[in-house]
Amino acid sequence: MAQIWAGTGIGKTHHHCVVLTAQGERLLSRRVLNDEPELLALLADVLALGQDVAWAVDVADGMAALWINVLLNHGQHLVYIPGLAVNRASAGYRGMGKTDAKDATVIADQARMRRDLTVLLPDDEHAIELRVLTSRRTGLNADRTRRVNRLRGQLFRDHGLADVIASMPGIGPLLGAGFLAATAGDMSRYGTADRLASLAGVSPLPRDSGNVSGNLHRPRRYHRGLQRVFYTSALISIRGCDDSRRFYERKRSEGKRHTQAVLALARRRVSVLWALIRDGQCYQSNLRVTSAA
Repeated sequence: MAQIWAGTGIGKTHHHCVVLTAQGERLLSRRVLNDEPELLALLADVLALGQDVAWAVDVADGMAALWINVLLNHGQHLVYIPGLAVNRASAGYRGMGKTDAKDATVIADQARMRRDLTVLLPDDEHAIELRVLTSRRTGLNADRTRRVNRLRGQLFRDHGLADVIASMPGIGPLLGAGFLAATAGDMSRYGTADRLASLAGVSPLPRDSGNVSGNLHRPRRYHRGLQRVFYTSALISIRGCDDSRRFYERKRSEGKRHTQAVLALARRRVSVLWALIRDGQCYQSNLRVTSAA
């Protein structure tokens, strides 16, 4: 007998998962992107609540293919509740409007109470078909990624700022293309390096209140593609650039966690890249950044 029940309402781009105890108490409610890293993180978080988990889904076709395969490949017990049964059962759950969270709650609760549900196994017809669909989707995504990367690399090399941008340690054609796609290389549109850093989500904002000061947080609205450029290139540069490694190690010695130190380095690199583009010069070790940047 399972100790907790996890119901997932399936959607095309996002799923919603709710976890219940044997007494019907809610332990977790989360909307998650239909993406393998996100789904693996959800799986790990639910297993951290209890290793004996019964999973339930209301869809067993293409939209659920990735999630079902993740669960079966990790040896999880999984049952299928038809969507019609979920809709009929929903009428008995009062105090909740029609939401993804409610659907996931109904799925989990029905799995908790019913013993007549279809168990999905790795070698049954549904699972085999879904594995084929998932493999085909993975192959198509890989082909698309390769084509996009080749195209971005070629467009980047033709840009007038390519040599300047690529001179920054950790930035190659793909990250450079991502930077140009987000900014067009025109720094005048942002006014200052601080504004560009804020757009990239690597410049913390103050959240002071009353007598409390120095409370910083990441901006809620930022360009995720631009943040990826600076954060990823900062990680890469730590391994291959002495300046970056020394900066990172100094922040760590000041008591910052790994992520905080990398973000601090990413913020520093915004100012450096800003100065390089402004002055039209390539990166040099120990380059000093003036306050005008």
